[in-house]
Amino acid sequence: MKIAVVGAAGMVGSRVVDEAVSRGHDLVAVFRKEPAVAPPVGVIAVHGDANDPGQMSRLFAGTDAVVAATRPAPGHEDTAVRTTEALLTAAETAGTRILVVGGAAPLRDPGHPGRLVLDSPEYVPAPFRAIAAASAAQLDVCRAHSADWVYLSPPALLEPGDRTGEYRRGTTTLIAMADGTSRVSAEDLAVAVLDELENRGEDTHFTVGY
Repeated sequence: MKIAVVGAAGMVGSRVVDEAVSRGHDLVAVFRKEPAVAPPVGVIAVHGDANDPGQMSRLFAGTDAVVAATRPAPGHEDTAVRTTEALLTAAETAGTRILVVGGAAPLRDPGHPGRLVLDSPEYVPAPFRAIAAASAAQLDVCRAHSADWVYLSPPALLEPGDRTGEYRRGTTTLIAMADGTSRVSAEDLAVAVLDELENRGEDTHFTVGY
């Protein structure tokens, strides 16, 4: 499978690249600027502007799937919608499927099913509400677009850790453990991304967690 990863220098994107390479896939890693660390051997590294659908569609040509793992800089959360829409349009033009790695905000709170994670301060403290709201808006953009997309909501806590290869998969409700915590390592999120690309699920919105 040939896969393009946009945001390949980020916490999620870099791990998706590594996971895909370990499974023998061909990779096109799209960077906004020169990466600080060289990508793995055999990975095609290209510079690209995720907000330019024309350029992106040319980079996506001939790929079997695209992973959108971009994240706006603090203070620029409002750009998430524009970037996501541009990548959806580019993927549709190129005739390829796109997996958008978004946020937990549009999921249901397992303790309060009538409430979104976005409105649950125990999962989204005030300083993170702007980026959380942006991820909810991302999903709305996907739902309104005609591209072949799937949206992955991580759990409440996503950070570097160990690759266990294990995770639970759900749909539109946050996955939490018995103590209420909701987390997964970025490495295991990458496992879930590749599992979805290799074996397509039925849901256009899904989540994972321990």
